[in-house]
Amino acid sequence: MGLLNIIHRMHKRQKLSIREIARLTGVSRNTVTKHLAANTIEPKFATPERASKLDPFA
Repeated sequence: MGLLNIIHRMHKRQKLSIREIARLTGVSRNTVTKHLAANTIEPKFATPERASKLDPFA
């Protein structure tokens, strides 16, 4: 689970303050505030399919 999801869950469900979230996660209060204000979801990066070096021998 990504950091964004953890921060949003702590703020919405557990009703923790920004200072408490920052203390528990180990990030600064400015970072927590930025992620809560952005209201974005966790980015998912696609990994391209790559050929293996061993494919010619299989």
